[in-house]
Amino acid sequence: MSRRTDPAPPRETPARPLRADAERNRLRIIAAAQAVFAERGLDVTVDDIARHAGVGVGTAYRRFANREELIEAVFESELQRITALAEQALAHEDPWDGFVQCLVTTAQQFADNRGLREILLEGAHGNSRGTATRERLTPVVGAVIKRAQQAGMLRDDIEPTDFPLFQIMLGAVTEHSRTVAPDLWKRYLTVLMDGLRRDRDRPTPLPHRALGTDEFDETMKAAHKTASERPGR
Repeated sequence: MSRRTDPAPPRETPARPLRADAERNRLRIIAAAQAVFAERGLDVTVDDIARHAGVGVGTAYRRFANREELIEAVFESELQRITALAEQALAHEDPWDGFVQCLVTTAQQFADNRGLREILLEGAHGNSRGTATRERLTPVVGAVIKRAQQAGMLRDDIEPTDFPLFQIMLGAVTEHSRTVAPDLWKRYLTVLMDGLRRDRDRPTPLPHRALGTDEFDETMKAAHKTASERPGR
């Protein structure tokens, strides 16, 4: 009588390589989204990001259900960083230098990252992390301003609500001159800081030359193109 043997159990497909592939794809998508959002802002599609990442659209949607979910993942660390920069400025030993540090470092972040500027300054897409960051950032910036005013270094009539408008002004320069003179905003930041300081002996040297006539015309063409592409135009 032959001895009965149980059939061998079916081989299981290793799950680890699939998980590793999925994680690599997720990281590629996030890296691509960081680059695309920084350069083009938030008004892009998941399809755009998938193409930049070199993955299929279906792969992108398996990792992130929609663009809002991707925005949340991409900007979490960026929003934490800009809050930390404001807190570092508040801790600066010199009140005026702390105010300047807060203004300059945040302006640099917004110049480098169009998407970040849209989230924090324009409230784009109703991002919940952006809202939470603004709520945390506002009192810190207010304290930076108050400290410089109490030290007699900053104009007394500046309010915390002025600060984001300064950044929007600088952002407009950045947006329109990006392809002509990407650091042009620093010229106008210097003029702005001279106007904010309560007392000074002489104008601060400007860190960037003025645009030439041809450069100015090109910048204005970029501004007109941007305005014409807005919804409703």
